[in-house]
Amino acid sequence: MATRKNTQPPARHAADSHDLIRVHGARVNNLKDVSIEIPKRRLTVFTGVSGSGKSSLVFDTIAAESQRLINETYSAFVQGFMPTLARPEVDVLDGLTTAIIVDQQRMGGDPRSTVGTATDANAMLRILFSRLGKPYIGSPKAFSFNVASISGAGAVTVERGGRTVKERRSFSITGGMCPRCEGRGSVTDLDLTQLYDDSKSLNDGALTVPGYKPGGWSYRLYSESGLYDADKPIRKYTKRELHDFLHREPVRMKIAGINMTYEGLIPRIQKSMLAKDRESMQPHIREFVDRAVTFTTCPDCDGTRLTEAARSSKIKEVSIADACAMQISDLAAWVDSLDEPSVAPLLATLHHTLESFVEIGLGYLSLDRPAGTLSGGEAQRVKMIRHLGSSLTDTTYVFDEPTTGLHPHDIQRMNGLLMRLRDKGNTVLVVEHKPETIAIADHVVDLGPGAGTAGGTVCFEGTVDGLRKGGTITGRHFDDRAALKATVRRPTGVLPIRGAAKHNLRDVDVDIPLGVLTVITGVAGSGKSSLIHGSIPAGEGVVSIDQAAIRGSRRSNPATYTGLLDPIRKAFAKAHGVKPALFSANSEGACPTCNGAGVVYTDLAMMAGVATTCEDCEGKRFQASVLDYHLGGRDISEVLAMPVTEALEFFGSGEAATPAAHRILDRLADVGLGYVSLGQPLTTLSGGERQRLKLATHMSDKGGVYVLDEPTTGLHLADVEQLLGLLDRLVDSGKSVIVIEHHQAVMAHADWIVDLGPGAGHDGGRIVFEGTPADLVADRSTLTGEHLAAYVGG
Repeated sequence: MATRKNTQPPARHAADSHDLIRVHGARVNNLKDVSIEIPKRRLTVFTGVSGSGKSSLVFDTIAAESQRLINETYSAFVQGFMPTLARPEVDVLDGLTTAIIVDQQRMGGDPRSTVGTATDANAMLRILFSRLGKPYIGSPKAFSFNVASISGAGAVTVERGGRTVKERRSFSITGGMCPRCEGRGSVTDLDLTQLYDDSKSLNDGALTVPGYKPGGWSYRLYSESGLYDADKPIRKYTKRELHDFLHREPVRMKIAGINMTYEGLIPRIQKSMLAKDRESMQPHIREFVDRAVTFTTCPDCDGTRLTEAARSSKIKEVSIADACAMQISDLAAWVDSLDEPSVAPLLATLHHTLESFVEIGLGYLSLDRPAGTLSGGEAQRVKMIRHLGSSLTDTTYVFDEPTTGLHPHDIQRMNGLLMRLRDKGNTVLVVEHKPETIAIADHVVDLGPGAGTAGGTVCFEGTVDGLRKGGTITGRHFDDRAALKATVRRPTGVLPIRGAAKHNLRDVDVDIPLGVLTVITGVAGSGKSSLIHGSIPAGEGVVSIDQAAIRGSRRSNPATYTGLLDPIRKAFAKAHGVKPALFSANSEGACPTCNGAGVVYTDLAMMAGVATTCEDCEGKRFQASVLDYHLGGRDISEVLAMPVTEALEFFGSGEAATPAAHRILDRLADVGLGYVSLGQPLTTLSGGERQRLKLATHMSDKGGVYVLDEPTTGLHLADVEQLLGLLDRLVDSGKSVIVIEHHQAVMAHADWIVDLGPGAGHDGGRIVFEGTPADLVADRSTLTGEHLAAYVGG
């Protein structure tokens, strides 16, 4: 008799039930008590207009808490050396796994940081050359431009057999750092004519350096040092006097009856001005530095950063300097050609790292490229390389718009990489606007409905098909396609570029039409930025808006950044007959308890610091007496709390009418920032909002030619339409607009397209198409043409 088998599935193990990341009651930034469940080991894409709360949910809540919990597993001693992370404002966070954040933060601008040092490819190359290089010159340190050669000798005391014995010891370290440029590849020369007028004496005011005024201590240090005659013109100084004036080592001496440290003018200026970050300098100092300092390639190492010995050791006629200067795709082929069983594992790892560059679309870079010159999208992809071959699984990878700066051709490749990470059993969370990447999601979370205070809620959760049918802004615009224009504008003239050869450009000649919307396209690394920024420098009649990040502390806000606060302060001061400085939270009007920050920060040493709203000003940042002054029935804190649209109305008419403020507000509304409040800290603005804030600020600059570098970065599909309207208004007002762009909607809307390529790096640098978008679609001879044709359905 047949026995009936038990067909019941085996009971699920308790450990397998944790397959969701649960978030309940998230209130970070503009999130309004958000509660969602995110599936693990799936690809989840977070969408929504710029400023809707995507980054607040993914980075500032989920990833931040994961990192904080991991940091807490270290000892209190180790935690003291780590950044302290505050617990995000959320009721419950459950099911978290280790988060690996791959964001768009630019890589450090340290002059010695290169693509090779940032990815460990250089470390492997150094070991390779120390093993196989002929002649042999030393350990891997001998090939490092970050290690200087040093040697020394002296007596050391050694305890031996109960006796103290003195012995002579010597040591030496052979490093690869070029001694002339100290591993930087370039040397700085000071133009002495910008420091002083050699026809005058010091007592006649010869020094022309900012801050060195006759009578001031900086000036008296030289005029009263007694090392040379202060009444003699500098050009008549002897060699000894000129050396003491310009190059003397620091020495303590009495000057004007006071003990001071005297130092030559050049080392003093290098320490006080040239050692600082250029961006943080005051404008007049920055102008002086730009005038006085010239950067030239180091004559000793020819820009390779390495000593002659390091350059002399070669493998198959290739030195480490040659290897680092090669395009990475070529270097991968060279490494592959080496057949050395003694270093086979090292060669395999190095080849895998270099192939990862090619796979991720960065094969056009070279390892000696300074890390500070990479764009945000390139920096993010360089950081990704570490994770591509990782054996880790069940981790959470968090990406911030990984398609930034990518041509549609490269986006398909990026999608493949994201899916590969997921298929290894990882949770992949992506903040993204591009429909091509949203389309591959297993799960979509759409935030909104608007931006800023109008956002912060979950409008949709589910599949991509569900998003298309949903009534959210993202769902409605998901299948939007900009059509080709029926008629294009006629150019009013041309801007000729001749013999452009910067970076990978191959002696390019091109005429950029004026009076129209010109779009420069091509795959990442094809030479677009080199052509435009290298040949059309910002200056007379040219307003150039690049991708450099906005710098700003939590005290900076749209009102201070755009200069809007000046006319507002003056309007308040004029209405009440007081000083404008009273109406600045960074000056006389600041609340004394929190110094105008609005919050009091309490440092709890090993634990995360705590920020509490200031009790005296209740977060308004101003003294109580300042808030007694009103303009149009509002005090200064109420004005700064207004969104741009409300402020536009407020300063447009009535008692508070201020034309200067109204003009700036008009530009902010023009670029789609109507919902941002005037006093919102810059640190809380999203990447797309910062880019548009920058655009609004430069729109007032006087210039006939506007150069924009990927203005759609961080923009939602719905906002791209508004940007196109803004570009049209600029062109219709008589300006010439040149846009470097990958977004097909902007390409379709152009009057003229210049396409570079056909590939990246040394496979690019040529003009492969010039003409109207309609001709490009009909031609389909380039990668851009194929993708644009598919986009417009041509």
